[in-house]
Amino acid sequence: MKAYELAEIVAGRVVGDHETQIVRIAELDQAREGEVAYVDNEKFFDKAVESKASCLIVPPGVSEKFQDRTLIEVHNPKLAFALIGAALHPPVRREPQIHSTAVLAANADVALTAFIGPHVQIGENAHVGAYTRIEAGVVVGANVKIGDDCVLHPNVVLYDGVSLGNRVILHAAVCIGADGFGYVRHDHGYQKFPQIGTVVIEDDVELGAHTCVDRAALGRTHIGRGTKLDNMVHVGHNCDIGERVVIAAQTGISGSVVIEDDAVIGGQVGFGDHTRVQKGAVIGSKAGVLPGKIVRPGIWWGIPVQPLDQYKRQNAYLSRLPERIKRLEQQLADLKNR
Repeated sequence: MKAYELAEIVAGRVVGDHETQIVRIAELDQAREGEVAYVDNEKFFDKAVESKASCLIVPPGVSEKFQDRTLIEVHNPKLAFALIGAALHPPVRREPQIHSTAVLAANADVALTAFIGPHVQIGENAHVGAYTRIEAGVVVGANVKIGDDCVLHPNVVLYDGVSLGNRVILHAAVCIGADGFGYVRHDHGYQKFPQIGTVVIEDDVELGAHTCVDRAALGRTHIGRGTKLDNMVHVGHNCDIGERVVIAAQTGISGSVVIEDDAVIGGQVGFGDHTRVQKGAVIGSKAGVLPGKIVRPGIWWGIPVQPLDQYKRQNAYLSRLPERIKRLEQQLADLKNR
């Protein structure tokens, strides 16, 4: 695409040669001819001047720093770079087909435009929407509903009765709808609590590789529109995750947790059951949220989770604790000597 075409996509302004041809996106220090990169921070301007990229995406008002360069000026260069990347590198769309090794139930409803890869299994009364791509080794259970334009990467497993909206992306080995971890203790061990609910995943959700979402014991486990989960995240039974939530890798969420819209969860966070994260809350990596805790809007960190300012004060105090103990020991020794 030409520079002016890319600028139209992001509502930007071209400075320099409007006809510059761009083939792909690239990192600032690795870009070459035919590639576009972005810079949104003044401390990287020197690196941008040295960049071999044919086009740079920059903030407004800095064009004099990049003489004789083709530029696209926008207020948010990183977002513009992402949008341009999507235009230059559209997702793979396979030609419709059902591979000869795939096994489909006779009453499965598979759109004529769908792609069904090798060794896929699709169960009774399952529905696969238009232009959905199901890669090798995926297992789709009975009564599963998959919307339009979804992508299921290799070895995804959808247990019976779960539901996906449109444009859902499930990366390799995602498991949706396994039984929740629910047992009742008795004299001879544990009795499994019924796990007969479902999982509902709304439009534009993306789940990273090896992420697991358990079915509800009763009712549903729910993930809202536009939410993104990283690799190896576990969502327990009956959780309700809102819209536009982001959760980083290795986070574990116990049963019946509610995470409201627009929350941000760092990696390796642990949630006790029946906790609630309110809209707009940000929880830092490795935090521990105790059962029943309500996490209000703001930035939280630590074990147990606490407001960031309180966590910083505590850390500062703890970092000086060995020195203080050593001083107290010396004072005690002096007292004994006297």
